[in-house]
Amino acid sequence: MTATAIDRGAPRPAMSPTPFPAQHPWDRNFFLLWIALIWFGVAMGFGPEIRKHVANHETPYPLVTHVHGFFFMGWLVLATAQVLLIRARRVAWHRTLGYAMVAWGAAMVVLGPAVAWMAQHRDFGTPAGDPQFFSIQVIDIVSFAVLGTAGVLLRATPSAHKRLMLIATLCIADAGYGRWLPTPLEHAMGGHTFWPDYLGLFGATAALIVGIGVYDLITRRRLYPAYAAGAAWGLTGQLTAVILYFNPAWIAWTTKLFHP
Repeated sequence: MTATAIDRGAPRPAMSPTPFPAQHPWDRNFFLLWIALIWFGVAMGFGPEIRKHVANHETPYPLVTHVHGFFFMGWLVLATAQVLLIRARRVAWHRTLGYAMVAWGAAMVVLGPAVAWMAQHRDFGTPAGDPQFFSIQVIDIVSFAVLGTAGVLLRATPSAHKRLMLIATLCIADAGYGRWLPTPLEHAMGGHTFWPDYLGLFGATAALIVGIGVYDLITRRRLYPAYAAGAAWGLTGQLTAVILYFNPAWIAWTTKLFHP
């Protein structure tokens, strides 16, 4: 019997799936572009608000708000630095800075709800009061905490790590986009209802989260499992936050919670 006949009759080994490529030539610019778009949303949201606050000599923000703002902006600076370090192939520096970001992120997880709680109590009963908005504030930071923790735990797997950390940052980036997109969308789409508010608050960041998957489909022809799970978590959180915002039971509970 010939070797060819033996080969034909023998069971063929199972084909192993092609590994997800950790690197692609476009990655250097893609991740930097996404960070730049986060900065764009923050600048468009906070810039005019701060200028108006100063120009009108409004009451200074509480100290805890300044501290929270410092940590929020600091996170974006650190995230930008991490992308630039990878572009420069300074992997050791990237890892060292990552340890600082763990502590920085933990502080944000504490400061975010604390500032939201104080602001809701301070503004209750005033034109700025919006107690049911607590759903957006809490779910944003929970999504950030869960995805950031997952990203740290998977830091030995670059494909998972960088996608999860980027989605985690996008889950708090609505603080910028959500300050300027809702109003024009509410005017265009018929008022303060679910879809104008969802698209105004989360439309941009949701598109950026989905855009990571589109990019992977273009460059790798498939989605990375950690990205799919992280995107599902982040997008579900955004929908849940707006569903709660318009839920009568949630409105009643938060009104009672923050009533003086």
